[in-house]
Amino acid sequence: MTRFRTVALVPARAGSKRVRHKNVAPLAGHPLLAYTIAAARASGVFDAVVVSTDSERYAAIARHYGAEVPVLRPERLAGDTSPDIEWVEHMLDTLEAGGRAFEAFSILRPTSPFRQPATIERAWNTFAAENGADSLRAVEKCRQHPAKMWITRGNRLLPLLPFGPEEQPWHSSQYPSLPLVYVQNASLEMAWTRTLRGSRTIAGVSIVPFMTEGFEGFDDNHSSDWHLAELLVARGDAVLPMVQAPAYPSDLEVDDRS
Repeated sequence: MTRFRTVALVPARAGSKRVRHKNVAPLAGHPLLAYTIAAARASGVFDAVVVSTDSERYAAIARHYGAEVPVLRPERLAGDTSPDIEWVEHMLDTLEAGGRAFEAFSILRPTSPFRQPATIERAWNTFAAENGADSLRAVEKCRQHPAKMWITRGNRLLPLLPFGPEEQPWHSSQYPSLPLVYVQNASLEMAWTRTLRGSRTIAGVSIVPFMTEGFEGFDDNHSSDWHLAELLVARGDAVLPMVQAPAYPSDLEVDDRS
């Protein structure tokens, strides 16, 4: 297989609202961010593992675990509604200005701590083998089917998907009889840099599905997710990537989760 220069981009802004400082909140002895950095480095896929953050504190943690933070993300690119394209473009431009151009990139979010090095390697092999693809995106079979979702118009419910057989509306059908639908998860995305440069999107139009398995697509985004993640680790039901670095010094405290 042809060797391409690839970079892992790990987004870790400091202003999360649902779980405060979730990207560096502790899980099994290390800040959450550590597990994504460890998995990316151990996968053998990337020439560089780079964290994009607006926080000096997060940057120090990222460097401790072996990632690069060449520049802090500008505040204007770190808001609640800032699109991914902005910070990805900012980081790729920064790296290229420093003489480091990459042919492909992957977005690896810290909120998927159970993503393993083998997960990343499997995804890359799938993506690189696909001719004509713009990007790859992690997906899983949806649990809440959109055929059973509704919108309101005044004081009335209307089905989100007003299709299906006339004799049996989808919203009154059993899950196994419904069309198979996948939902994206936060585990990973991969794309060619030329896709971003050509269309100014991180996905393009030709997207390869990557089916996550087990807890690879687990997304640690709510307080209830944290309790579940801790339980999964304690019971041995899910395994975190091995972190080689010592635990980050505990004198750096993380705000209470809310």
